[in-house]
Amino acid sequence: MLHYAKGPQIMSIIHEVATMTAKGQITLPKTVRQALRVDVGSKVAFEFQDDGQIVVSRADAEHEDPAIVAFLDLLAGDIRAGRHVQAIPDDLAQGMLEYAQRDAGPDEDIDGEVAL
Repeated sequence: MLHYAKGPQIMSIIHEVATMTAKGQITLPKTVRQALRVDVGSKVAFEFQDDGQIVVSRADAEHEDPAIVAFLDLLAGDIRAGRHVQAIPDDLAQGMLEYAQRDAGPDEDIDGEVAL
């Protein structure tokens, strides 16, 4: 069961049932796979909580930037709809690649001013 919190109560938004095989395997129902945005090869995490509930999530979900996920979902929708997606200028693409390949660690100095 997938839940979302609404005030002090928890409300079920999807209820599905899966049958376990003799090997202890289950198939996640399509609505659950869609809600979790998982596909072949995706990892799924199970978290047992004190109240007996089990929370099912994508194993990599905590490492994703929600803004990037939303942008990629928007882009995928445009592509599926056949809308023209233009390439970004070469200088912008090169700058993004250079920035992404920088080695930066938590102990490195920050360039520029930072307001805390």
